[in-house]
Amino acid sequence: MIMDVLTKTWALLIGLTAATAALAGVSGRLAVILVLALAFLKARLILGRFLHLGAAPGWLAAFTLPIGIWFLVTGVGYALLVR
Repeated sequence: MIMDVLTKTWALLIGLTAATAALAGVSGRLAVILVLALAFLKARLILGRFLHLGAAPGWLAAFTLPIGIWFLVTGVGYALLVR
């Protein structure tokens, strides 16, 4: 049986959520960076596939860019403040 795009996306989101949960006991900068990267991937999947912004020219990038900048600022801020 062939899965449709939404079912594949759901499975990927479950996998990414499991990976995030696996990082729950890990501390340090690398863990924070990995959690932020996983959150970014989940946001991108939701925006592009569930909300179908991938089919709307320019809208996926218009939402992804600020989210990416936010995660980048958050990660860099954490890395600089926590030593």
